[in-house]
Amino acid sequence: MTMGKIIFYEDRNFAGRSYETTSDCPELTSFLTRCKSCRVESGCFMVYDRSNFLGNQFFARRGEYSDYQRMGMTECIRSCRTIPMHRGQFRVRLYERENFGGQMHEMNEDCDNMMERYRMSDCQSCNVMEGHWLLYEQPSYRGRVMYLKPGEYRSMREMVGQAAQMRFTSIRRIVDTC
Repeated sequence: MTMGKIIFYEDRNFAGRSYETTSDCPELTSFLTRCKSCRVESGCFMVYDRSNFLGNQFFARRGEYSDYQRMGMTECIRSCRTIPMHRGQFRVRLYERENFGGQMHEMNEDCDNMMERYRMSDCQSCNVMEGHWLLYEQPSYRGRVMYLKPGEYRSMREMVGQAAQMRFTSIRRIVDTC
């Protein structure tokens, strides 16, 4: 399995000091005073605008990201998480209410509009049984995003932390294309 590699830069357009990593980094300010751009050499990463994998998230695959603001970051990039590639089945259960309540739908493929397909207006909790997923705020995989690795998520609102009014309405598998 190949490791991903990401390089962070203090300033926009890959300027200033840099820091390179192939693993999770809960606090980039340990290495750089600020981080305003990054380049993904290989693999996939989630980058966050708060320490310890909190705040706004951005899915970064191989490519160049010259401006943190275009990534939806508020002040700068503060932490990153590697996304291991999953080869095999994908399976997730989405629940309409917190603590696995309300409607439940099990799926193993992408869904660009949960409201349209399942008459499910929101996803408040989920259980990721297999694979890695991206849960989006808007239909057609748009808006703010949340990375989900295998595990139980009893309250999306608590995880997001910033907006009780945030809704999740589309979901996509992270497939081996990074």
